[in-house]
Order: sequence, then structure tokens, then C-alpha cells
Amino acid sequence: MVRKNGRIWMVMLTILLLVFFSGCESLKKKQALTPEQERAAQEEKEKAAQEEQEKKSFEQSLTQKKYPGIEGQVWESTLLKDIHFQFDQYDLTEEARNILTEDAKVLSNHPSLKIQIEGHCDERGNNQYNLALGERRAMSARLYLVKLGVQESRLSTISYGKERPLDPEHTEEAWATNRRCHFVILSR
Repeated sequence: MVRKNGRIWMVMLTILLLVFFSGCESLKKKQALTPEQERAAQEEKEKAAQEEQEKKSFEQSLTQKKYPGIEGQVWESTLLKDIHFQFDQYDLTEEARNILTEDAKVLSNHPSLKIQIEGHCDERGNNQYNLALGERRAMSARLYLVKLGVQESRLSTISYGKERPLDPEHTEEAWATNRRCHFVILSR
């Protein structure tokens, strides 16, 4: 009986040693990465760190606001830049397209964001005309963002016409500031 138990222990010890050494061998194989695998692993680690930094930067850029006409809280981000228009125009300038390209990158990095594009005008012209012009400006921005790959369902538009000037002065500079599209984050 003692001999039989001794054999069982020897067999079990042999199995344990085989499992242990085969595990060590596979560990050595895992540790020995090719230079390409090491480079890929390093790039993946850097990409993850960059994405984390972008997320942190975006969160820091947010300002919570309460907007008239919008239920609950909304946010504005300094990373979503306003675009501006020429007098009585809704066509996108080269500068506006460049800014929208950067805005589209922010939106693609944060696919859960839903935004509202506000169209604004200067104080010249009547209310009805400026509401229509503000809507055309917001739609121009929306269509360009969709062209850049932002899902249409994430974008809504509204026109405030001349009702919410950013600069209340009555000068050319103030009017140029007020002819814009502004971006508000409705949900994140």
C-alpha cells in the first residue's frame, strides 16, 4: 500500500513538474517578441495614452450651461470652434471649412456626442429674413460635417437670427462676430 501511494505521489509530482516547466517555456516564448511585435505593442500603448489624454482634454474643455428653450443642462466646449460668414452669405469660407474639419475630428473622437448647430446673424435685416439666413448657415455647417463623416442623427440645427448677438455693439467688427454658427453639446 505504501509503495502504491509512493508511485501515485511520484506520478503527481512528475505531472506538476511537466506543467510547471511547460508553462515556463510558453512564458519565455511570450517574452521573446520580435522587433515588429515590440514596435506594434509600443504604438498601441502610445495610441491608448493619446486617446486617454484627448478624452481628459475634452472633459476639461467643457462648460455646463443652461440654455433658454433647451430642457436640462447642455455643454459648450472650447474644442468646438465657431465658424463665421460674410455679410448676407451662408456659403462656407475656406477658413470655415478648415474649422469644421477640426470640429469633425473632435466629434469623431467622441461618437456619443449630439450637438446642436446654432445659426446667428448680425442685426441688419428683419427678423424673418435673419431667421431664414441663420437656418441656411446652420444647414451649411451640418451638411459639411455630414460630408466629413459625422452621422446626421447626431446633428440638429436651430436659427436664432439676430436675437442672440455675441457682441451687442453696432459696428462692422461686432456684426462680423455675430454672423456665425455656434455648437452646443446636447448630450454626451
